[in-house]
Amino acid sequence: MLLSEQAFKKIDRELTKFPADQKQSAVMAALAIAQDEKGWLSPEVMEEIAIYLDMAPIAVQEVATFYNMYNLKPTGKYKISVCTNLPCALRDGERAAHFLKDKLGIDYRETTADGVFTLVEGECMGACGDSPVLLVNNKRMCIQMSDDRLEALVAELRSDATAGGAQ
Repeated sequence: MLLSEQAFKKIDRELTKFPADQKQSAVMAALAIAQDEKGWLSPEVMEEIAIYLDMAPIAVQEVATFYNMYNLKPTGKYKISVCTNLPCALRDGERAAHFLKDKLGIDYRETTADGVFTLVEGECMGACGDSPVLLVNNKRMCIQMSDDRLEALVAELRSDATAGGAQ
């Protein structure tokens, strides 16, 4: 088994939300649980989920590749998604992205040499009025990200990574 017993217990809790003959309804939650544990979704992990949910492996892969919140290859400890959709782009989203690219020394879909940061373009996060907006590890939304706030966020995450924490 690639996933831990604890991960399967979490998936089992999700399964209780659906009729017994519709286990596939928990696929998104199962993928999120697996990604939280492993950091990304390898083909082998997706196959294990498929078997557990009585689904065809391709059906699980279709879900994982459709949504941008799933990591299909290893990422840094902190994946920073910058919204670059038009409303955010017009309100300094591109500036924030360029700041992060320069600060981290990477481009979109790249990871820093130390494995701490991965930078990606994100889809609309529903907070256009508070742009620039970014999301850290699909869980922590950061709004109104000025250069000073971006600098502080990078410093905080780098310090947390050094201390062994995770967001």
